[in-house]
Amino acid sequence: MKKIFLVLFSCLLLLSGVLAGCSSNESEAGGKDGEEVKLTWYMIGTPQKDMNKVMEEVNKYTKKKINTTIDLKMIDWGDYDKKMQVVIASGEPYDIAFTASWANNYVLNARKGAFKELDQLMDEHGKELKGALDPAFLEGAKIDGKLYAVPTNKEVGQQGVYVFNKRLVDKYKFDIQSIKSFEDLEPMLQTIKEKESGIQPMTTFTPHAPFDYILDDKMPFAVPLEGENKIVNVYETDEMKQNLDTLHKYYKAGYIKSDAATSKEPWALDVENWFVRKELYQPYAENIWSRNAGYELVVQPMHESPITFNNSVTGSMQAISATSKNPERAMEFLNLLNTDEYLRNLMDKGIEGEHYEKLDNGRIKDLPARKNYTVPSFALGNQFILDLYEEDSDDKWEKFEEFNNQSDDAPTLGFYFDPKPVRTEIAAISNVTSEFAQALLTGSVNPDEYLPKFNKKLKEAGLDKALDEMNKQYEEWKKKQ
Repeated sequence: MKKIFLVLFSCLLLLSGVLAGCSSNESEAGGKDGEEVKLTWYMIGTPQKDMNKVMEEVNKYTKKKINTTIDLKMIDWGDYDKKMQVVIASGEPYDIAFTASWANNYVLNARKGAFKELDQLMDEHGKELKGALDPAFLEGAKIDGKLYAVPTNKEVGQQGVYVFNKRLVDKYKFDIQSIKSFEDLEPMLQTIKEKESGIQPMTTFTPHAPFDYILDDKMPFAVPLEGENKIVNVYETDEMKQNLDTLHKYYKAGYIKSDAATSKEPWALDVENWFVRKELYQPYAENIWSRNAGYELVVQPMHESPITFNNSVTGSMQAISATSKNPERAMEFLNLLNTDEYLRNLMDKGIEGEHYEKLDNGRIKDLPARKNYTVPSFALGNQFILDLYEEDSDDKWEKFEEFNNQSDDAPTLGFYFDPKPVRTEIAAISNVTSEFAQALLTGSVNPDEYLPKFNKKLKEAGLDKALDEMNKQYEEWKKKQ
C-alpha cells in the first residue's frame, strides 16, 4: 500500500507539473480558444470624436460572439507610415494592422517577416471570409505563393476617371462624353480659365498612361499594357512623352497651379475651387463623392475597362502581426468583421439611432452626429455587406460584381519584384526619380529639356542593370504561371 501511495503521489506531482506548464504556456501565448482576449488593432485614418463610444458597442458585440475585445489605435493619414515603421522595428507586440501598396508597405513588410503567413490561418479560422472574397484578391495578393494580409472585398480593378464640377459643366454646356483623350480637355480648361476666377481649371494630377508599373507610378519601370510583354523605362516611351508635352502646355497656359511641383494642397472635395480632377472609380462613386463634396459631380472614364493591378488588389488590407500572441483570434475577428453585417455597419457608420437612422425601406440616412464618426470605409473590410444609403441604387453591389467581372488582369498581376540583387541601383534610381519626376509629372518643366537629363541620370544610376534583373525575375515568374 505504501508503494502504491508513493506511485500515486508521484503521478499527481507529475500531472500538476504538466498542468502548471500548460497554464504557463497558455498565459505566454496570450489565451487559447474560450478565453477572453484583447486584440490591438492599428488603423489608418483621422481619430474620431466618438471613436470610444462606437468601440464600446463593438466590444460588447465581439465579446459576445468570439469572446474578444478590440483596442483600436487610429493614426492620422500623414503619420501612419512613420508610426508603423517604429512599431514594427521595435518588435512591439500587436495583433492587426492596416497595410496596403501605398501605406505600411505590404510587400516590404511581408518580405521582411513583419506579417504572418495567413493561408492556413484563413483555412482554419476564416473560412467564411475566404468564401466572401473575390478570388482575384487572394491570388493577386500572394507573394511568392503565400498570402500575408486579408484584402478588402471591394472593386478589384482600377479605372481612372475625370471628375467634373457638374454646375460648371451645365453652365457652359460642356459635352464631357466627347472626351476620349487628355488633349480633349483643352477647350473646357481654356473656358474655365477665362471665365471663372477663383476656380483652378484642373487639380494636380497626371493623365492615364497605358502601363503596368513596377514599384510605383513615378519610378521608371513598367510593362506596356499593349505591345511587348517586357519591363521598360516608361520615360523613354512615346506615350509618356506625349503626356508630358500636354501637361507642360497646360501648365504654361495656367490650367495647372504654378506651384504644383511643391504644393501640399490636398484639393479637398468639399472646397469648390476646381473644375476637373482625376479619381479611381467604383460603381456609383459619383454619388459618394457628391455627398462628401456637398455639390454634384459627374464623371467620364479615362479608359474603357477597369484593370486589375497589384496595387488595386493590395490597396486595402489587414495584416496579422508576426508578434501577435493570438493570431487565431485575430483571424476570427477579421472573419467576423468581413462577414457579419451588424458588426461591419457598426464599425463603418457608427451607432444606429445616434450616427445614422434606418428608414422603413431598410435604407439608411446619416444623422447630424455622423460628423463625429467618419472613418475610411474602404480600409475597414468587405464593402458588399454594407447597408445602402437612401439615394443608393438598388443594384449597387450587383454593379460592383459586374465591374469586377469586366476587369482585365494587368500583365504583372501577382508578380512582386525582389529588389535585393540590385538594391544599390534601385536606391540610386529612386533618388534621381525624386529629383526629376514630380516637376515633369506636374508639367512644371519643359520635357524637351528635362527628359533627356532625367534619362541620362537614370542610366548613370544603374537603370540598365536594374531592368535586366527585373526582366530576369519577370520571365522566371511568367514560366511558373
